Amino acid sequence: MPGPALPAVLLPLLGLAAAAVADCPSSNWVQFQDSCYIFLQETIKVESIEDVRNQCTDHGADMISIHNEEENAFILDTLKKQWKGPDDILLGMFFDTDDQSFKWFDKSNMTFRKWTDQDEEEEDLVDTCAFLHTTTGEWKKGNCEVSSVPGALCKAANNHILISALVIASTVILTVLGAIVWFLYKRNLHSGFTTVFSVAPQSPYNDDCVLVVAEENEHAVQFD
Repeated sequence: MPGPALPAVLLPLLGLAAAAVADCPSSNWVQFQDSCYIFLQETIKVESIEDVRNQCTDHGADMISIHNEEENAFILDTLKKQWKGPDDILLGMFFDTDDQSFKWFDKSNMTFRKWTDQDEEEEDLVDTCAFLHTTTGEWKKGNCEVSSVPGALCKAANNHILISALVIASTVILTVLGAIVWFLYKRNLHSGFTTVFSVAPQSPYNDDCVLVVAEENEHAVQFD
């Protein structure tokens, strides 16, 4: 009788394991240089900028940080062609009143700036956030206290994505191995396989023969 077919669950699990080690988590993400990007296009009610940031951290990322002209141009181009983003996108930037300077939430260095001319002037920057204007590509300052935003632009470095992917892949692989063990066990049952412990070793003599031999040995001892 043929054994059971390979469990159907293995094929999607194997596919998931392969996808898990890809550079970015899924086709919804876009890769540029050593980072992955996603625009979560849904209206977010905001009590603080942390509400927007949480949307990104829930996806293993953080709010967008931009570090050179090429990255800024990439974000601008992708927003226009693929993400169809709104006119202004909230950047992952905040004004640190202790240092009196802007900083990125992801703790990366502030190596690039693209403020509009009017935003170069000094002003009261308490509760100030930064927005990317999707038409000009320039940044402008705005109040962080907004009631809602049309979406969250998130970014994750590949090494961060890879760690998350490896955890997923490990879980998937363990599940696959468990399914393989189950498959082999079921196949062996159908093929009549028995283990070394399933059949006890048989003596060449039955109980009657053993009794006769014992009695003969006893008589031999008495004559001796």
